[in-house]
Amino acid sequence: MSDQQWHPPAPPASPGEGPPPLPSGAAEPPPPAPGAPTPPLYGQPAGGWTPPPKPGLLPLRPMGFGTLLWAPFRTLRRNPAPVFGTGLVVQLASAIATAAVFVPFLVLAIGRIESASAEDLDAIMTGTIGWLILLTLVPVAVGVVAGAFLQGVMVVEVASGTLGEKLGFGALWRRAAKRIGPLIGWTLLVSVVVLGVFVLLAAIVVMTALIAPDPLAIIGVVLVVLLLLLGLAVLAAWLGTKLALVPSVIVLERAGIAQSVRRSWQLTTGYFWRTFGLILLVGLIVSTVAQTVVQVPMLGGTILAVILDPTAGATYEAVTIASTVVGTVLSILVGAIVAVVQAALIAVIYIDLRMRSEGLDLELERHVEAREAGLPVTDPFEPVTAGEPTPTWA
Repeated sequence: MSDQQWHPPAPPASPGEGPPPLPSGAAEPPPPAPGAPTPPLYGQPAGGWTPPPKPGLLPLRPMGFGTLLWAPFRTLRRNPAPVFGTGLVVQLASAIATAAVFVPFLVLAIGRIESASAEDLDAIMTGTIGWLILLTLVPVAVGVVAGAFLQGVMVVEVASGTLGEKLGFGALWRRAAKRIGPLIGWTLLVSVVVLGVFVLLAAIVVMTALIAPDPLAIIGVVLVVLLLLLGLAVLAAWLGTKLALVPSVIVLERAGIAQSVRRSWQLTTGYFWRTFGLILLVGLIVSTVAQTVVQVPMLGGTILAVILDPTAGATYEAVTIASTVVGTVLSILVGAIVAVVQAALIAVIYIDLRMRSEGLDLELERHVEAREAGLPVTDPFEPVTAGEPTPTWA
């Protein structure tokens, strides 16, 4: 090509303008076939293209161990107000219920015991212990309801966060409240089973002490009970891991308790040690941090009280009371964080296992892309029905 034949390239056209003119002698492009889609304007993308899904709380792919380990902490950081606020409400509800029941009762009980005669003291003590056991059911019931509600809220938060949504208090609570009945039923069932096991073991020791007061027999029974406790701990770890996903199934798949148990068992099959390791490691991390944060100020307050007032006078009492109050407040705050992180972990594991065994990540990608394109969408967390393909990850 000679210098006389060369022409400078045309500047890029803005969207909506026509294409640059064809070189002299070039043939016109053929017209589109009948029924073919209309091509986009020059400078504009194809009509059906949408941006890739925005990253949410979790990557839309099966996650590695490290990603799973820190995902619950990102849940707290990503949407702190409703997430931490819900955990704090749960902790305060349990603390207030405990204080409201036991403080007045203990004040009355101590007054009666101090003013009782020697003849009535045994009867009053027996009645006090009986009432104490009954009143314990009140904070336990509040804890069951509050804990079940927190589980539901965290499942909703993790699921919506994975889709790139950020919900407030009202939306989170309304969605979780729809499944509060089965959640309470499941939590209550687990609590009753655990309590029944400990009551049975305690009854064995007491009955042995009453029937065979021989110290050697009692020691033998205690050793047997300790061995049983060890075996029960192993059994509890196994069942707790296999059934850990029940709350997530109840909320996201809207299943009943029995069906949720079967689903949790199915999803954890082949991934037991991975699931157990995550639950154990996160539990160790948060419990260690929680104990350090709570115990260090209380221990420091005790040491400071001894230094300031070795005679245990008014200064000692004031510093001790102040450190106790600080420790209690820290315990509630840290307890809220621990409860949130542990509940979020279960929801994260549930989503990851469904990605691995059922290809949930593909369904989530389709959901996000359709939503960004303004198309109608359905619930992506609905379980795979019989006959549908279930892609798996090696």
